[in-house]
Amino acid sequence: MSVTTLLLQLVVILTTARLCGWVLRHVGQPSVVGEMAAGLMLGPAVMGLLFPSLHSQLFAKESLQGLSSLATVGLVLFMFVVGLELRATRNMRAQIKAAGAVGVLSVIAPLVLGLAISPLLHPTLAPAGVGFWPFALFMAAALSITAFPVMARILKDRGLTRTPFGQLSLSAAAVVDVFAWILLAFVVALIGAGEGYAGLLKTALGVVVVLAVLFFGLKPAFAWVLRVKAPDGEPSTTVMAALMIGLLVTALVTEWLHLHAVFGAFLFGACLPRDDRLLRSLSERIEPISIVVLMPLFFALAGLGTTANAFSGASLGAMLLIVGVATVGKIAGGAAGARMAGYGWRDSLATGSLMNARGLMELIVIKIGLDVGLIGPELFTMLLVMALVTTAMTGPLMTLCIGRKPQPAEGAHAES
Repeated sequence: MSVTTLLLQLVVILTTARLCGWVLRHVGQPSVVGEMAAGLMLGPAVMGLLFPSLHSQLFAKESLQGLSSLATVGLVLFMFVVGLELRATRNMRAQIKAAGAVGVLSVIAPLVLGLAISPLLHPTLAPAGVGFWPFALFMAAALSITAFPVMARILKDRGLTRTPFGQLSLSAAAVVDVFAWILLAFVVALIGAGEGYAGLLKTALGVVVVLAVLFFGLKPAFAWVLRVKAPDGEPSTTVMAALMIGLLVTALVTEWLHLHAVFGAFLFGACLPRDDRLLRSLSERIEPISIVVLMPLFFALAGLGTTANAFSGASLGAMLLIVGVATVGKIAGGAAGARMAGYGWRDSLATGSLMNARGLMELIVIKIGLDVGLIGPELFTMLLVMALVTTAMTGPLMTLCIGRKPQPAEGAHAES
């Protein structure tokens, strides 16, 4: 792939993403929904139908590796800042208990519903040779996902990241995605892909080791480095390099464990000292390039894997069924968990609405399903539309539940 082609792809993707984001922000949607819509527009279902020759030349399959690598770097940098922003509440034990209740129930409800609709979808949408149970368990995992990075961006847009409700939602999303990724690894093992059951065991044990190393080894080490070398919260070039190396190594390890690099990035950020000056300095250096330039690339790559066949006939009915089941399961499960933890109805329903946002992590999951042959392009497109719709409805549902709360002055970082 030539540099000229890569630069042209970047110009087209970023221009489309910013235009879509600008339009949707003016109707009350977060910019991330516009970027997801831009990915769909740049895929074969829209641009491929309107300008087939231009589309095939601009987004030739062999030219996409560079975009994929850049997109992954963007996700890693963004999730590092999200992890850095987490703050302990006065009653951390209660927060963990509440997040567990929300996380477990917002997995179980859509998981059961996903299994329930699989007998209707398997005969027509499963690729040849894929058995019912691998397909059904994959659908359960896909409907159970919550988009951690997208949720974080929605909360940041509204200045709610550090509120008790925002912290509960972020913590619960982490619980949800651990369950979903373990289930996904199990499904991949069922069809004989990846590393089988040995890979599943490696993932489970690896998570425990990573947590121990981060919070009992790297956390005190970096706390000392930052206290001595960056007492004013402004890391030098050497300290910044050390932070980036630690970030990339942790992301590499979780990628090797099949938990995706974004989880390692988030955990590395979470293990650093809670210093608002350091947070502000790193956010100012990292967020603009990761949010504005790199993250839209991932949405564009997902859009390139879609097909127009999902929008006609019986396929449209199947798509509506998937969207409805996914929405009901997530909102009901998340709200029930928050109510059990003692939150009021408004915050509980707002939590359920946030858990219903699937965007980014859903795209990662369905891309894995497509790559290993569990689903075809038609079901991939349906699930991508489901991710877009459930994410788009999050903002209006939150406004309905809790209104538009003013952005707090502390730690709020506005997105352009």
